[in-house]
Amino acid sequence: MKDTSKVLDPFVEKIIDEHVNSKEQKKNKDFVDTMMDIMQSGEAEFQFDRRHVKAVMLDMLVASIDTSSSSIEWMLSELLRNPDIMKKLQRELEEVVGLNRMVQESDLENLKYLNMVFKESFRLHAAAPLLLHEAMEDCMVDDFYIKKGSQVIVNAYTIHRDPKFWSEADKFMPERFVESNVDVRGRDYQLLPFGSGRRSCPGMQLALIIVRLVVAQLVHCFDWELPNEMHPKDLDMTEQFGIVTGRANHLMAVPTYRLQHN
Repeated sequence: MKDTSKVLDPFVEKIIDEHVNSKEQKKNKDFVDTMMDIMQSGEAEFQFDRRHVKAVMLDMLVASIDTSSSSIEWMLSELLRNPDIMKKLQRELEEVVGLNRMVQESDLENLKYLNMVFKESFRLHAAAPLLLHEAMEDCMVDDFYIKKGSQVIVNAYTIHRDPKFWSEADKFMPERFVESNVDVRGRDYQLLPFGSGRRSCPGMQLALIIVRLVVAQLVHCFDWELPNEMHPKDLDMTEQFGIVTGRANHLMAVPTYRLQHN
C-alpha cells in the first residue's frame, strides 16, 4: 500500500495543480473543482484541506478500476456465451453507427438493445454483491428489529436472482427489459447494482458511460471467438467472490477486425 501511495500521490497532486492553474479558464466544473472550492471557502463543518481532496480522488480511482474492468469482462463473457445475443447487438450497432466509424459516447442513448444487455449483465454480475448501509433510525424489517446506527448488509446478489421478481432468474435474457421501466440507478429495489439512495455508488454515472462505451466499441469493431474451437456453453463462468465479484479465470477470446477501412 505504501509503494502504491508513493506512485499515486504525485499523480493526484499533478491533477490538483492543473485544476488550480486552469480554474479561471474553465466553464464547466468537475468534482475536483467543487472540492477545491469547498476547501478554499473555509465553510466546511470540519477542517477540509488538500489531504481530504486527495483521499476522495484516490477513493474514486481505486473504486473504479476493478469494478469497471470486471463488469466489462462479465458482459463480454455473457455475449460470447450467447452468440445470438452478440449478433443482435452487432446488428443494432451497424444500424445506428454503421461500419465506417467507431461508436462514440453520443451514440449510447440510441443503442436500446445495448442498454438491455447492460442491465441484464449487471443483474447477474453486479460488481459489488453485498451493499453496506447504516440504519438511520430504529425500524422493523419483517420480524427483525434494527436499531439506529446498525450496519446493514444488503444481499444484492440474491435479490437479483429472486424468482419473485425475475423469471428464469439464472438465465441471461436482455429481452426481459423490453417494455420494462426497471432501472439500474437504485429506484427499483429488485435491481441494485449501484445501491440506492444517498449512499449509492458515487461512480455510477462513470460506469454507465464507460462500461457501455467500451463494450460497444469492442463488439462493434471486432468479431469474437473462443480459443481452441471451444463451444460457447463450455465457457467457464465460475465467480471469485470478494469485495468485487470477478471471474475466477480471466476471459480469453480471439478478435477479428470487422469495420470497413476508409
